[in-house]
Amino acid sequence: MTASVAADRAPALRRGSVARGYRFELVKLVSQWRVRVLVGACWIGPALFVAAVSQQSTLPVDTLFGRWMHATGWAGPLVILGFAGTWALPLLTSVVAGDVFATEDRLGTWRQLLVAVRSPGRIFVAKALAAVTVVLLMVTGLACASTAGGLAAVGNHALVGLDGHLLAPGDAARTVLLAWACALAPTLALAAIGLLGSVALGRSPMGLLLPALVAFAMQLAQLLPLPVAVRLALPGYLFTAWAGLFTAPAQAGPILAGLVASLLWTVTATAAAYRLFLRRDFTNPTDDRSGRRALTVGALPLAGLATATVAVLAATGTTTGSGIRQDAVQRSVATTFAHLYRLQTRQLHRPDVTEAQLATTAACTKGGGTVAAEGPGNDWRCVVSWRLPGVAATGQAIYQLDVAPDGRYMADGDGPKEVNGYFVVRTPTGDASNPLWQFDGNVELSATSKG
Repeated sequence: MTASVAADRAPALRRGSVARGYRFELVKLVSQWRVRVLVGACWIGPALFVAAVSQQSTLPVDTLFGRWMHATGWAGPLVILGFAGTWALPLLTSVVAGDVFATEDRLGTWRQLLVAVRSPGRIFVAKALAAVTVVLLMVTGLACASTAGGLAAVGNHALVGLDGHLLAPGDAARTVLLAWACALAPTLALAAIGLLGSVALGRSPMGLLLPALVAFAMQLAQLLPLPVAVRLALPGYLFTAWAGLFTAPAQAGPILAGLVASLLWTVTATAAAYRLFLRRDFTNPTDDRSGRRALTVGALPLAGLATATVAVLAATGTTTGSGIRQDAVQRSVATTFAHLYRLQTRQLHRPDVTEAQLATTAACTKGGGTVAAEGPGNDWRCVVSWRLPGVAATGQAIYQLDVAPDGRYMADGDGPKEVNGYFVVRTPTGDASNPLWQFDGNVELSATSKG
């Protein structure tokens, strides 16, 4: 009788709050030595790298904005962004989100955690929020450190956009910040995939590698000559689509499509991970994965989402084929050349002209005119024509183009020498880099905007 009364008077055990669980999981994450090393590297490494490369005589011209690292400090964070989207961010999400649940399986601490929190749902939310917080901290470090290194080494100068127009320092700062913000969306999608792999595969190393493997598959898809609808349906496309922010007007169509696709992948993968986690049998210490359920609840919804997204994009009729069309390439090359011609004119202290006065046009062919002028390839050839006020003759310059499947291209000048045939120009103050010798550009794959 006494024992019964004491039991009735004992305070009921309350579930641990999400806030307390979040703080606990965050402390657990940042206490791991590998996470501390990665956070420190993200906040220090990019600054040192950008500052060192900016002082070298040879620049990474094969990287987007790499050729402008001598000219402005705003090129450095964009070079780091290109590298981060390819390698750093997939690996960071794998280490953090891909291991946040699996670590409990390795240590065998699920029972203690359940006794303390008394809610599998709250445990999932706390772990997911902690993993996302650490990932965001790393991304913020990459952006801030690379910007600080570039500005300290080169200075706060104007940035040349991908269509040749100049972005004032203030505009460059806002656009660089927006580009990094765009990269957050696919990063969150990879983090959600990491949560799904960590829940579904348990202590298996495949759960840790899943975000990196998915990111690699998406990068491989971007290198293949796939229809543009397939590209836009994958979150990984946004790791390159941010380049459209550096044209005037901005190429917003592919960016918006990438943002929507990334959001849908994030929600779907997180919901699948949450469902698998709640269905897990925590009374069985050997049950660290769900077998067939992992396939039906995890992989199939993502495959169905990708298929449905491709179908919707294809049905709109705004994205067909590779998206790289002759008219789009000609328009991009002519616009970029006109802007860069004005930049060269200022270098040589010649009378300024406007783009309207130049009336620049481009005639581009592919494969020597023997194949259809569409699709990626390094066999594009463009003849650019322009006129100067008061000059009867029409100026012409030749470019060889290497167009990538994602729409980015590099134009290599092929004469005449005084225009684009040499890497430096002779100015009244000495030799300077010739902006018309080689330049990068971007072809918008969506047919909705004509730029």
